[in-house]
Amino acid sequence: MTRRYGAYGGAFIPEVLAQPIKELEEMWNSLKEHQAFLSEFHAILKNYAGRPTPLTPVPSFSKAIDGPKIYLKREDLLHTGAHKLNNTLGQCLIAKRMGKKRVIAETGAGQHGVATATACAFMGLECVVYMGKKDALRQEPNVKRMKLLGAEVIAVDKGAKTLKDAINEAMRDWSKNYEGSHYCLGSALGPHPYPEMVAFFQKVIGEEVAEEMTPDVVIACIGGGSNAIGIFSSFIGKAKLIGVEGGGKSSKLGENAARFSGGKPGILHGTYTYLLQDNEGQIVETSSISAGLDYPAIGPMHADLHDQGQVEYTSATDKEVLEAFKLLSKSEGIIPALESAHALAYLVREAKKFPKETAIVVNLSGRGDKDLPELFAKGLIT
Repeated sequence: MTRRYGAYGGAFIPEVLAQPIKELEEMWNSLKEHQAFLSEFHAILKNYAGRPTPLTPVPSFSKAIDGPKIYLKREDLLHTGAHKLNNTLGQCLIAKRMGKKRVIAETGAGQHGVATATACAFMGLECVVYMGKKDALRQEPNVKRMKLLGAEVIAVDKGAKTLKDAINEAMRDWSKNYEGSHYCLGSALGPHPYPEMVAFFQKVIGEEVAEEMTPDVVIACIGGGSNAIGIFSSFIGKAKLIGVEGGGKSSKLGENAARFSGGKPGILHGTYTYLLQDNEGQIVETSSISAGLDYPAIGPMHADLHDQGQVEYTSATDKEVLEAFKLLSKSEGIIPALESAHALAYLVREAKKFPKETAIVVNLSGRGDKDLPELFAKGLIT
C-alpha cells in the first residue's frame, strides 16, 4: 500500500516506473524487519562507517553567542564526512539483495554522491552519479572524490543545473535501465517507499542521541530532510524540534530555498508535499549558498510534521550561515558543512531566547572541507 503522511507522500510516477517501484517496495517490506539484514546493516555501520558518532559539547561556541548548553551530534565524523552514508549503505545492501549490479544516484553538494560511490566500491557495484553542472563546479572536491572511488559522474547541463535537474536525469536513467539498476535516492523524499526507507536508515542518528541524553531542543538543517528526520524521529513529542531551511539572499520567492514560508503543496519527483511554485504551478528555481539545500521541495514527513505543529520550521540567510560557519570553526576547531551551518545560524540568531539551562542538540550533518574552495574563490572567506 502506498504510504501517506497525513495528506502527503504517495507515489505519483509514470507507468514506466510502476514495476521497479513495486519490486522495491516488496523487497523493502520483506527486509525492514528481517533480522539477518538488519544485523548486517548495523555491523557495517559500526565496523566500516564508524558508528556511533560522538555527541560533543561546544562551550566556547555557546559562550561566544551568550547561549545555553549546546551539543553537536557529530555526523561530520562518520566515514565520508556526512550522514549520507547511513542511507547509501542500507540501499546498496538492498540493491545486492535484488540482484542489481549498477547503482544510480543524484547529488547536490556531492556528499550523497560520495557516500553512494563509497558504498558501491565497498560492495562491488557499478556507480553512476548525476550532478547539476552548477553544483559540480562549486563542489569540485567531491567530484574528484567520486571519480577516485570509481563512479562515473555526469554533469547535468539542463534547467538550473542543480539538484532538481540531477534528480530528473537520474530518474530518466532508472526508467530505462531498472532491470539491472537500483536508484539510490539520497533524501527522505520521492515516491513511496523512499521516504520511509531513507528515514529508517537515518533514524540511527536520533537513537544514538537518545541513548546519551534527552535534549530540550533539537535543531537540524532541512533540504530534502533526511538528516533532520533522522535525528527528530526519537524526539517527536518529547523535545522542541526546529528545522532550518535555506533562506538564500533574501525572503523573496526564487531567491531562497524555504519551502514552508514561500511554497504550497504540490507534486514533484513522485511525491505530494510542500514545494516552491508559481501561481500556474510551475517550479520556481531556488537559491542557497549551500548546494545541498538548493532544492524546491521537502520530504513529505516534514510536510506532515509542519501541518501538525510538531516541528517549528524556519530559515537562515546566506549571510547568517557564513557567520555561523566561521564562528564554529574559530571557536571550536570544527569546520561545519554549509548545510549544517544553517542550523548553527538559527542558534546564533535566537540563542538569547533560550534559558541558560536549556540543553540543545544540533545535528552537525557534515563537514565543510568540500565548501572551502568555492568560498575562498568567491572571497566569501579569506
